[in-house]
Amino acid sequence: MELQWNQYRMTLYVVATVPLIIWLYILTGRGRFWWPAAERVAATQRVAPRDIVVVIPARNEAAVIATAVDSLMRQSFNGRIHVIVVDDGSTDNTAAAARAAAESAGASDRLTLLRGTALPGGWTGKLWALSQGVSASAKLRPDYLLFSDADIHHAPDSVASLVAEADTRELDLLSYMVKLSVATLAERLLIPAFVFFFFMLYPPRWAADPKRSAAAAAGGCLLIRPPALARAGGLEGIRSNIIDDCALARAVKESGGRIALHLSENNSSLRRYASAGEIGAMISRTAFAQLRHSYLVLAATLVALFMTYLLPVALLVTPDRWAAALGLLALLLMSLCYLPMVRFYRLSPLWSLALPLTALFYMSATVHSALQYSRGTGGRWKGRVQDV
Repeated sequence: MELQWNQYRMTLYVVATVPLIIWLYILTGRGRFWWPAAERVAATQRVAPRDIVVVIPARNEAAVIATAVDSLMRQSFNGRIHVIVVDDGSTDNTAAAARAAAESAGASDRLTLLRGTALPGGWTGKLWALSQGVSASAKLRPDYLLFSDADIHHAPDSVASLVAEADTRELDLLSYMVKLSVATLAERLLIPAFVFFFFMLYPPRWAADPKRSAAAAAGGCLLIRPPALARAGGLEGIRSNIIDDCALARAVKESGGRIALHLSENNSSLRRYASAGEIGAMISRTAFAQLRHSYLVLAATLVALFMTYLLPVALLVTPDRWAAALGLLALLLMSLCYLPMVRFYRLSPLWSLALPLTALFYMSATVHSALQYSRGTGGRWKGRVQDV
């Protein structure tokens, strides 16, 4: 009996060390992704004048697009900025709101409004809209294309900062992960973790390293050189990818291009999520695609998430004090890793303790994503099913 008890305790200790080892690796072995430090060239650095064409795909974005367009038309920038809005079948006043914003900024001549054509088979809606904008930009012969979501407010020096860094570091693709809203309780619980998890999957330092295969981008604010886009096969080469920004970054890097991704302090998203359900729908749209639609990978991912985020909590309630101590140490390392992102969003440090609960929510959203895919309704976004 005593032998069995000793074997049980040894097994418990081995299991209890797993999350501790995981968090030690996360802390020291993934390119310090958890430290949200911007590595940007100052916008005041002198660069040659550049012509920029901004392409904004917009589908029912009347509530936010005026602010996005206005912020782009009022940039402090040594060059010319032309904005192309591709109205992707909107049923609201998206086009009118964009036009009014350009007129208010005295920049009607720098706005092109395109009515998007019917979505062809094999394309996602956003990529088809972007493709039409890219085609229309050719006659303007831009030095750079800037892909922007319709809900992004660009800081006055945003374009100048992007171009200065891309020019100075000879980057082919540079993107900013803009600051997301944390106004509601659901957002405070789930949004910083969204960015944390994204950077854990795609450490920015690894993405910028030409010797590593890792590649990632944030599609809400993405600067790219047209020749680099062409070398990567254009948008047609990734036309069915629902995680389009990372697919584009991967294509550019694999074709020999240099890429970089930063967390932006001053650019922000205007989109608000009033409930956890709305955020869950956003996660479910792409989660199973991230797992390459593999149920085996899904099962392995759920086990890994449990061991990483939930097992430390479970260990706290075990009667064995050493196992509980190992669980507590793993939780402390978890909170330490998450704390910089919490502080980046100017939230109380206590939110760093909520990561296990947040991870449980993301696990359920990932399972929901797989269920949606199995039912033929994956990737649902603004009335479209795009992941089937």
